[in-house]
Amino acid sequence: MYALFHKIQRYTKSESTFAIGSPALIWQIVFFYLPLCLMVLSSIFILSEEGSFQGLSLQNFAPLFSLSHLSVIFSSISLAFSASLICLVIAYPLAHFIAFKAGRAKTLMLFFLIVPFWTNFLLHVYAWFFVLEREGFLNTILLKMGLISEPIHFLNSTFAILLMMVYCYLPFMVLPIFSNLERFDRKFLEVSDDLGASWFTTFKKVLLPITLPAVRAGFFLVFIPAFGEFIIPELMGGDKTYFVGNVVSQYILGNKTGGLGAAFMVLSCFALVIAVACIYFGFKKLGKMLLKGMS
Repeated sequence: MYALFHKIQRYTKSESTFAIGSPALIWQIVFFYLPLCLMVLSSIFILSEEGSFQGLSLQNFAPLFSLSHLSVIFSSISLAFSASLICLVIAYPLAHFIAFKAGRAKTLMLFFLIVPFWTNFLLHVYAWFFVLEREGFLNTILLKMGLISEPIHFLNSTFAILLMMVYCYLPFMVLPIFSNLERFDRKFLEVSDDLGASWFTTFKKVLLPITLPAVRAGFFLVFIPAFGEFIIPELMGGDKTYFVGNVVSQYILGNKTGGLGAAFMVLSCFALVIAVACIYFGFKKLGKMLLKGMS
């Protein structure tokens, strides 16, 4: 009787857990997987001018295998990788400082890190307009310091796009690393210091191998959304350089190029999967090298 009651209790617990998580699963299916499937189908559907279905074909993909379209995908991968790398260089020391040195100010620093998300994203973009324009804050400071003789045109450039991306996506890199460092046992650092290891050796053989999964998670949290970013390149780039988000939006919003836009999105997603796989195996190889160096 007790065994039967125990089985019923376990079954009820598993069912209640599924019931709690099912709304999130339904949301993901309806608003992510279903639109993605519809986009894939739109890329191979052939419609007449009246909108009637005529059949399935891959003809929408044929014009995309050109140098201009492939260079757009490569530019997006390069931009996303650069933004992720810069975020990592800035985020790791910042997360280390917050976790180990901030003390009572830890909560306050995390608050200032997250508080920009409470305001509208467009306000951030337009605020950077006043910083980067020719008569803006940055040029004024550089002129008064005598570092430049005339204002620099920062806006409508790849520099402005990259700067804005780093500003927006930096918390996505800081928080996973901070969460990992927060649980880190500091006795490992004390033992390494007692054994006479330098700070670089401690970082390479103790800190980095343990925090590498968090670094990888943060890298992907920045890389994947940065690859398909639309608003930042559109507003900060001035249409001088095309990226995946801009091209997809122009095709989708076009009069007769919806299928081409869907096909380009599918091709871009395929390229993104390949890039993510390469980065993942790169992190995996780096982890093996670090573990080998520890032995």
